[in-house]
Amino acid sequence: MTTSAPALHAPRLDTRRPATTLVQSWLRLWNGDLTLATAIVAPDFQLHAAMLDGGDGGAVDSPQALVGWIGSTRAAVPDLAFSIEVGPIVDGPSIAVRWRARGSYAGGVPGAQAPVGTVVDFTGTDVLRTEDGRIAEYWVNSDTLLLLTQLQVRA
Repeated sequence: MTTSAPALHAPRLDTRRPATTLVQSWLRLWNGDLTLATAIVAPDFQLHAAMLDGGDGGAVDSPQALVGWIGSTRAAVPDLAFSIEVGPIVDGPSIAVRWRARGSYAGGVPGAQAPVGTVVDFTGTDVLRTEDGRIAEYWVNSDTLLLLTQLQVRA
């Protein structure tokens, strides 16, 4: 009778740690630290989103364009604070998170009837595709209807 040695298993790599670090930087970027964009966003970045102007997000195609979009969002709600409610959920190069955003409306959204100072609170989901440690592609699904309802937007 032959006995075999116990099988040796390579230690499992903790792939969540880099994703968690990247998501924390992503959160800081959306919370206003715009200097992080070039470090965590790929130069040929792609956004997939239903934009308020009816576009598909294709014009947001670089770290600088993303900073511009975040800046315009934060202009309407300067104290907007994002937090992660679920995730990160990691599957290979893909990361998913559910987030919540809260802040006070400062004005400037076309058609909004809500008074300045109105508190907005809405949620969304981000799916991020990473490449070489940076975010290369971004799908966002936010509860825009809830946000526009809180802002009392009229067509």
